[in-house]
Amino acid sequence: MDFDFSDGQREIRGAVSSLCARFGDEYWRQCDERSAYPEEFVRALSEAGWLAALIPQEYGGAGLAMLDGSIILEEINHSGGNAAACHAQMYTMASLLKHGGEEQKRRYLPRIASGELRLQAFGVTEPDAGSETPRIKTFARRAGDNYVINGGKIFTSRYQHSDLLLLLARTTPFDEVKKKTEGMSLFLVNLREYGDAIKAVPIATMINHGTNQLFIDNLTVPRDALIGEEGKGFHYLLSSLNAERILVSSESIGDGRWFVEHAASYANERRVFDRAIGMNQGVQFPIAKAHMAVEAAALMRLKAAALFDANRPCGGEANMAKYLATEAAWEAGEAAMNTLGGYGFTKQYHVERKWREARLYRTAPISNNLVLSYVAEHLLGLPRSY
Repeated sequence: MDFDFSDGQREIRGAVSSLCARFGDEYWRQCDERSAYPEEFVRALSEAGWLAALIPQEYGGAGLAMLDGSIILEEINHSGGNAAACHAQMYTMASLLKHGGEEQKRRYLPRIASGELRLQAFGVTEPDAGSETPRIKTFARRAGDNYVINGGKIFTSRYQHSDLLLLLARTTPFDEVKKKTEGMSLFLVNLREYGDAIKAVPIATMINHGTNQLFIDNLTVPRDALIGEEGKGFHYLLSSLNAERILVSSESIGDGRWFVEHAASYANERRVFDRAIGMNQGVQFPIAKAHMAVEAAALMRLKAAALFDANRPCGGEANMAKYLATEAAWEAGEAAMNTLGGYGFTKQYHVERKWREARLYRTAPISNNLVLSYVAEHLLGLPRSY
């Protein structure tokens, strides 16, 4: 088994790092303070082709593998940035690529690859359903050659900065299906043409994530907005969710490495009682433990990405990578905060911003408690707990 990255993958990491160097810590601090979307950064990524990494070459993308995409997002966060501003454009590709029609792909993918269109918004979660996705109430009713959609979503991020919305809705009521994951359909909504029926209300949060509650009132979309077959949307959604888990784990690995490096650097430089604080085992042991946790999570991420790229089942590995990476990043963030002491709370050192951002991924896009339930049931054969 070869654990070395290829020359091409090392070049990707170096090129992304160089691009990120143009957008330093102060850029991200100012975006955070103003709750501003990092428009200049996302535009630069698009122009460099990194957000089109997973789109096949025949549709204008780079045709790279999931592992390559993981390196891109990891390096953004490792460089001190926040890839959440644009990561959805990578993981939503899986549903469209694997289950969309050829006409849909040729209509949208080249324009997404060029940066003309952005696919950054993903409408799944609802206020009453939460993580119990089959309980969603947003409903798409057939009306001739159209679908009329009514309902609402919550925690839909980047809506104002997206031209397209991947939207999950029921097309058969919950109480009329034999299996609860049946009867849901996935739509690719062109917000430039059909977005007037959606009202987005921003949700104020502790991080600069640009998330919203959506109110959908008689949104009428053509039948060709449907991805694949009616009623199979939840199955199609899983293609994106596994990609999402792998990519989010990569961002957390990047965060974890940022925390470890900053904590180690500060511990070497900071002197108290005429000695570097890094000489104290109470300081160095938490940093060392965090480093080991991050590196272990990175190995599971590699396995999950390799299985995904081989088109093999990877649900277990993708979920475990997400859990291990997000927990490792949080452990590393705690180590960094404790190492810097009072300075960790100051914006000058940027740790508090990254600390807040890293905490999100223990809850989203799936709660780590649900990951534990998934592993217990599907990998260990224990009784279903929910």
